[in-house]
Amino acid sequence: MNSWKNIASSLQNVAGQAASTVQGATSNINLNDASKNLSKGFANFSQTVKERTGRIENDDVTELPQEYLDLERRVDGLRAAHTKLLAVTRVYETGTYDYPVNLTESATEIGGSIAHNLSSWAAAATKGTNLPQPSVTDKPSSYQKTLPHALSRAAASGAVEVGPGRLADVLKTYAVAQDKVGAARTRMDGEISTSFLPPWSATLNTSLQAALKARQVVKQARISLDATRATFKHATGGPKQEQARMEVEAAEEHLVDSTETAINLMRSVLENPEPIKNLGQLLKAQQLFHEEAAQALASVVAEVEEQGTAAEAEWRKSRDQ
Repeated sequence: MNSWKNIASSLQNVAGQAASTVQGATSNINLNDASKNLSKGFANFSQTVKERTGRIENDDVTELPQEYLDLERRVDGLRAAHTKLLAVTRVYETGTYDYPVNLTESATEIGGSIAHNLSSWAAAATKGTNLPQPSVTDKPSSYQKTLPHALSRAAASGAVEVGPGRLADVLKTYAVAQDKVGAARTRMDGEISTSFLPPWSATLNTSLQAALKARQVVKQARISLDATRATFKHATGGPKQEQARMEVEAAEEHLVDSTETAINLMRSVLENPEPIKNLGQLLKAQQLFHEEAAQALASVVAEVEEQGTAAEAEWRKSRDQ
């Protein structure tokens, strides 16, 4: 019997301790702070709705400094420039941006025989010159889906099919030249993909985003200030009015600090030299490609024109006979 009494007494002690713990935890919750935060959140929401629906006077909306507004417009322009150029230059990562969409190449045209012929013709064209001798490959080269490579394969296939003659020789020459242009273009694509796109994207995702987040803080601080002022305007006096006045002062200070931070961040973004340096890398890669492409084509123009003149002379001679 005594054991049951001891158990009951222990249970009562545990229950009492639990009740004390719950009561203590509840007493630590500041219901006033929760109520204030809820009221402040509702006031900010109400202010936002009034502004969006036009149910508020212009005098009730705090004007931000002109410097801030000017920087805001310039940062928006910078962000638009980054986004648009990034959307276009992303094509360099794919490599197939100029490949004919409706082109269907046969296995022969993209196979090892064409690759072998191209390397053989290139070696023959540079034989006896100071130019580096290309190696003749017996294995298929990687299938590059670019316009210059497609032109090269089409010309090489035609040279084989048309048989020996001046036209075949010209097709071979053209195929080798376009293959060089295609190789230069793939090198340009790789250079842009590594030297331009990553830093250009980083600017968009880091410094610009930081400035945009700071602007969002300013927006919320401005809305909070206007909502607090509206509350102060309708305060009935006494402690509530004094509390509202103190909240207005705190909101004004928060807006000033937030605006200054955003201005500094936006200035930093606009004065950053990295985007200009990034564009320099893009230009260098493009310039090198066009130089190599022009050199490859210029090296065969005279030969093709000479072949054309000789072919025309032979044709006229045959007509006169």
